[in-house]
Amino acid sequence: MFRVMLVEDDARLAQLVMEYLAGYEFTVDLVTRGDAALERFKALSPDVVILDLMLPGLDGMVVCRQIRELSETPILILTAREDSYDEVSVLEQGADDFVNKPVQPRVLLARLRALLRRAQGKSGNADPAALEFGALSIIASDRVVTWRGEHCLLSNTEYKLLLVLAESAGRVLSRDALLKKMRGIEFDGLDRSIDNCISKLRRKFDDVDSEKIKTVWGEGYLFSPSAWA
Repeated sequence: MFRVMLVEDDARLAQLVMEYLAGYEFTVDLVTRGDAALERFKALSPDVVILDLMLPGLDGMVVCRQIRELSETPILILTAREDSYDEVSVLEQGADDFVNKPVQPRVLLARLRALLRRAQGKSGNADPAALEFGALSIIASDRVVTWRGEHCLLSNTEYKLLLVLAESAGRVLSRDALLKKMRGIEFDGLDRSIDNCISKLRRKFDDVDSEKIKTVWGEGYLFSPSAWA
């Protein structure tokens, strides 16, 4: 059971998130004002924070910075803003992930689980729980991937790419971002290794229409969490 502090003033969205996460053994505490968030954080000691940017009382950017100065607790930003400047800004303020509204509940769940796994890995207590999307299961602690109930044999590069994409389910990742996460290098404009590996993954997971791993032209690739039936 994980404790989530949800800082959100949209009552309808908050109710949806609380009801959905409750079905996956999350306890959710709702805070509706930015100027109340820090004190509630201190009182609750949550495992993860979901934070809106546009809040009454105090802007979410400020709340993010206040929490990060106090704790390394994972912070996921959930907002209706679509300005890339905001994404860069909140990451610089210490946020760990950024999701635009409207968000599919299952995408939010996957991103929360990924944040919690990373946080527990840093503390030396990695969670063996799987990333699950329909018929796909990835157990990062054991490097085991199953597809439709069968073990899937992947190369080291294929596994790393699949894991990076799955941990950012619902979010477009550029070739540059993928290379940095996988190999710590920047995209030089010529390297086709990511594209070649994507093609191999699509073949192994019967993604003939490129619906599971989508190409977003001019931007990169997107792991679609609802397509893995």
